[in-house]
Amino acid sequence: MSRPTRFLKDNGLTLAFGTGFLLTLAGQAVSGHADFNNQLVADDLQPIGFLPYLTTSDFAVDVTENWQSEYLQFFLYVFGTVWLLQRGSPESKKLDKAGVESDRAQKVGEHAEPSSPRWAARTGWRQTVYSRSLGTVMGAIFLWSWLAQSITGAAAYNEEHLRGLQAPVSWAQYLGSADFWNRTLQNWQSELLAVASMAILSVYLRQRGSPESKPVGASHTSTGVEGG
Repeated sequence: MSRPTRFLKDNGLTLAFGTGFLLTLAGQAVSGHADFNNQLVADDLQPIGFLPYLTTSDFAVDVTENWQSEYLQFFLYVFGTVWLLQRGSPESKKLDKAGVESDRAQKVGEHAEPSSPRWAARTGWRQTVYSRSLGTVMGAIFLWSWLAQSITGAAAYNEEHLRGLQAPVSWAQYLGSADFWNRTLQNWQSELLAVASMAILSVYLRQRGSPESKPVGASHTSTGVEGG
């Protein structure tokens, strides 16, 4: 098998979803540009070109408000599943595994294997940082994208107000506005519903061949068992 073919096979999941992300982002940009210009025309204003639209706060806030909710989902899921369990779900650890688990089970420190990541074999702060790196990065991206949403959202909100000859608001005032929290909470509730649905539906339903599902013949009470 050639190296390019091996690379595509070994990274198929990331490449497929990454490509899908870029295509849908492009589609959002095209449809958002058309909708934005429709609003400008309705307000008796001059439409703008596609490239200028990509630099507008209107486009930026639509993108970042979705990113922050997705990374919130992953952040809560990564940390929540350390302690929270769901009997019968492959999304949960086994019922006797709640918590951070032992060094032996996690293969850290003196229990690290030759193939383990270098910092997993260390002790002290390096092991502590690496052992929580996934959730920390997810949380950091969430906070960054939420901050970006608040800044771009304030700009978009003020642009809309100025078109209606209304006074703009400060960033701090926008953080307390109904617009900001409506944008935020409508995304959060959908992400939390999706996680809860996946946790409970995977108890009783199956998808043959998916690691997100239990084996088809596994009992409903089997917990922390994934297909392959």
